[in-house]
Amino acid sequence: MSENEIAKILVNIFLKIHRTLGPGLLESVYEAAICYELDKLEIKYARQQGIEVVYENIKLDLGFRADIIVENKIIIEIKSVETLAPVHHKQLLTYLRLTNLKLGLLVNFNVALIKDGITRIVNQL
Repeated sequence: MSENEIAKILVNIFLKIHRTLGPGLLESVYEAAICYELDKLEIKYARQQGIEVVYENIKLDLGFRADIIVENKIIIEIKSVETLAPVHHKQLLTYLRLTNLKLGLLVNFNVALIKDGITRIVNQL
């Protein structure tokens, strides 16, 4: 599957979860629900995947973690905040650069309409 095909499936998952659970829960609840839906669809993912940071040929073991990496192609960064800050977008773009992945989905579940909470972030496209 391509990044866009996976992203379409993910957006449908986000819609279903938001419609069922609504806004205002902890990020970990939405993360667990997304992983449950991915399991049902037999889509591979890694949850709380460590992201390696290399600085001048030295590996820095600092504990950066992506919420979910789907099919080793898309990073999902989950938020449940009043308003996304510019740093949230920059954080996901940095994760994409460090992993050499092309597409990330920044999802804020604390919105009235989930379509307003989904942002696509692209790396080198």
